[in-house]
Amino acid sequence: MKIDWAALGSVFGVSLVVTVALVGLFTLGVGGLARRERAAATGGSAPLAVTGAYACFAACAAAVAYGFYLIVA
Repeated sequence: MKIDWAALGSVFGVSLVVTVALVGLFTLGVGGLARRERAAATGGSAPLAVTGAYACFAACAAAVAYGFYLIVA
């Protein structure tokens, strides 16, 4: 049995980058919702932060759905 180390390294690198990007995107979404809470506490609103947070969560859900598609197909 021969291991293709270049392919294994490529898979590791892509997995690492996608994981970090997905966690960062989710973190931005949580930060947007926290900004909404902070604005609500001071009597304001933050519609752009909420819209951005929902967009981040939607992108995370789309990435997870695409991953499931790649596994099943």
